[in-house]
Amino acid sequence: MTAEGFLEGRRLQMARGVLLQCIMGGYPPARFYGSDDGDLALVPDPAQIHRLPWSKHPRAFAICDADELTGESSSLSTRGQLKAVIARYAARGLAPVVATELEFFVFAPNTDPTQPFQPPLGLDGRREDGHSAFSVSSNNGLRPFFSEVYECMAALGLPRDTFMHEMGVSQFEINLLHGDPLLLADQTFLFKHLLKEVALKHGLTVVCMAKPLAHTPGSSMHIHQSIIEIASGRNVFSDKAGEPTATFRHFIGGQQAGMADFTALFAPNVNSYQRLCHPFASPNNACWSHDNRAAGLRIPASSPVARRVENRLPGADANPYLAIAASLAAGLHGIENELEPSESIQGEFVVPDNLSLPCTLHAALERLKRSQLAKELFGKEFIEGYIASKTMELTSFFDEITPWERRVLAAQA
Repeated sequence: MTAEGFLEGRRLQMARGVLLQCIMGGYPPARFYGSDDGDLALVPDPAQIHRLPWSKHPRAFAICDADELTGESSSLSTRGQLKAVIARYAARGLAPVVATELEFFVFAPNTDPTQPFQPPLGLDGRREDGHSAFSVSSNNGLRPFFSEVYECMAALGLPRDTFMHEMGVSQFEINLLHGDPLLLADQTFLFKHLLKEVALKHGLTVVCMAKPLAHTPGSSMHIHQSIIEIASGRNVFSDKAGEPTATFRHFIGGQQAGMADFTALFAPNVNSYQRLCHPFASPNNACWSHDNRAAGLRIPASSPVARRVENRLPGADANPYLAIAASLAAGLHGIENELEPSESIQGEFVVPDNLSLPCTLHAALERLKRSQLAKELFGKEFIEGYIASKTMELTSFFDEITPWERRVLAAQA
């Protein structure tokens, strides 16, 4: 939209079905979004209108809510779903607080998708080979790229906590500061857009796939969660003596009750399960533990005021609005129904059958399809539309034969 049209308050409308567009560009049948495929209004959030600092020409970016023309939020909007979950907490006098940790890879341009990604050439003319985890070296030649990333984050008002080189080849992680869940979802979404745009300026490719490289750790989007009482500002996961509360237990119980049903929301793509089935600290389970990275739900070591639950299941490819909404909705379900968690697990452990999670997109969608809890928390229209869109993507994947199949199976009798 032109700046003039935007400033005049001209309404931008979009077909309702676009919210269910699959990643290949197609749409499920119209019955999933209303047979008329009528319009939605895109209503900009005044707090999320940003001048894009990496653009040569004046351009702005507005994060919008997708609202029905009657004024209410569309049930197909993931941002709207998150706002609804936050409102359910507020009705109980509570406010969730979250932080996201986003991992991503920085690669050289990949013009042939049949070839593996490669790290960029370093300052010494060589490519990183996987020995740089947690390194402070600038040999990878990415200092100019990250300098502009930092500058653009500051210009967009995106506060950062820590940046580090992660375990994978040319893999990095940012920790965003904790705060309001909607704000953190917006910031995570905007940061991913920023990364890709700045990378293009520097002749690089940023990839937020869950598992872009074989034999290498995948990329997660861990979600740290706590809850404060609005009236007092205290963390309701800790009592006055600093001990865990019943609310803390019930929140974990709700997370456990929802993780299998919601796996397809946390791990939305075929590639997501490459990360979960080769768990380099990417646990595909609903176990919980104190400071154990093998558990899907980890309680990080912290002071009582900072007691929180880390959901380690979502990948970097997850929709931040939907992943945060699903995680918080599960926790609230546990609080409202006073669900008790399993016993915590420490050290090396075998995952009990009742705490294992789907390990393929097909299995995750089948579990979501059977979930009455998902329909209660997110509405039948959203869940059925989401499944329809993701089923199209899965079918498209099965329409292709992979190099592994040609290499290994062609010679079989």
